[in-house]
Amino acid sequence: MFNVVLVTPDIPHNTGAIGRLCLSTGSTLHLVKPLGFELNEKAVKRAGLDYWQHVDLKVWENLEAFIDASDPKKYHLLTTKTDTSYWNASYNKGDYLIFGSETRGLPESFLSAYPDKLRTIPMDITHVRSLNLATASGIVLFEGMRQLSL
Repeated sequence: MFNVVLVTPDIPHNTGAIGRLCLSTGSTLHLVKPLGFELNEKAVKRAGLDYWQHVDLKVWENLEAFIDASDPKKYHLLTTKTDTSYWNASYNKGDYLIFGSETRGLPESFLSAYPDKLRTIPMDITHVRSLNLATASGIVLFEGMRQLSL
C-alpha cells in the first residue's frame, strides 16, 4: 500500500505502534539508522504486541542508502517547516510517507533537497511543538487510504 519511513526514530514504543499501523494497512515500515533503540527492545515488541514479526520491515544503514534505493517522485516529507498541508497532497499506492525523529525531525539538508515534497499537519503550534510520531503517522497514512478509497 504505502511506505512509512522513520528517519532515526528515538522512541521504541512509537516505532512499535507505527509497525502495527503498517501491518493493519498493508504498508511497509522503513527504519533509517541510527535508531535510538535496539529492534529487539521490549518496548518495540510490546507496542507491536504479537504482530511485530509480521510487519513488512526494511532497515536502512543511513538516509543516503534509503534515498539511493527509493523514488523521490513518491516522497511526502512530513515536517513543521512548511505551510503545505498533508491533505492538499495527492497520494498513490507505493508513496513514501517520511517522518523524522521525535526530537530532531528530518535533516535540514533532506528537506531543502525536496522543497516541493514538504507536508505538514496543521495545528495550533503556539501551544504544541508537534504531534506524537505515531499519531502523525496514522493521520497521514489514513488520509492516503481515504484518497484511494480503501
